[in-house]
Amino acid sequence: MARKVLVVDDEKLIVKGITFSLQQEGMETDVAYDGEEALQMAKDNDYDVILLDLMLPKMDGLEVCQQIRGFSNVPIIMLTAKGEDMDKILGLEYGADDYITKPFNILEVKARIKAIMRRSKRTHEEEEQARVVTAGDLRLDVDSRRVFIEGKEVNLTAKEFDVLKLLVFNPNKVYSRENLLNIVWGYEYPGDVRTVDVHIRRLREKIENNPSDPKYVHTKWGVGYYFQSQ
Repeated sequence: MARKVLVVDDEKLIVKGITFSLQQEGMETDVAYDGEEALQMAKDNDYDVILLDLMLPKMDGLEVCQQIRGFSNVPIIMLTAKGEDMDKILGLEYGADDYITKPFNILEVKARIKAIMRRSKRTHEEEEQARVVTAGDLRLDVDSRRVFIEGKEVNLTAKEFDVLKLLVFNPNKVYSRENLLNIVWGYEYPGDVRTVDVHIRRLREKIENNPSDPKYVHTKWGVGYYFQSQ
């Protein structure tokens, strides 16, 4: 079955170039030229990846990304003409999985999409092995990709779940930020280790009663992060 990509950008020449290139790879593409249209299409269709421009009419890319995260874990790659680190981190904070700064090479775009699709395929294969891990008040269900704290479900983004799953299945093993970046985001990911810090902080805010004194996801100062149930 052909993979399906939603391309969202108000610059029609960019959209035309990306969609043509993806279609040459055998992918199906839908397009949207503003934030409201993109959000509606994301609600009405199942996509394997969404390419989402940051600056859009009617609703900006960050708001679109945030709203999509309310109902879907579809991988989202932010496209931005801005190079400031805060914009990149903010995009990840809102639930984006990756970002590409304009101007970009279309070969890079295709490589990022393929990398995300490979990771999604691996994740799907892992999910078929129904596994549930309980650690203290935390329960992680790999099959349904759901996490519960004291029986109450916690809504995690795709990357937050992937980070937690890796740590939970390897308790007390310390992962450096570089290792987590390579394993969870992939060696092709050009981002820096602050991406990991952002996701760990967001994860703690969701699963820890006191994020500054964590029960589950701990920091080994100067080394990295590890999972331990007290």
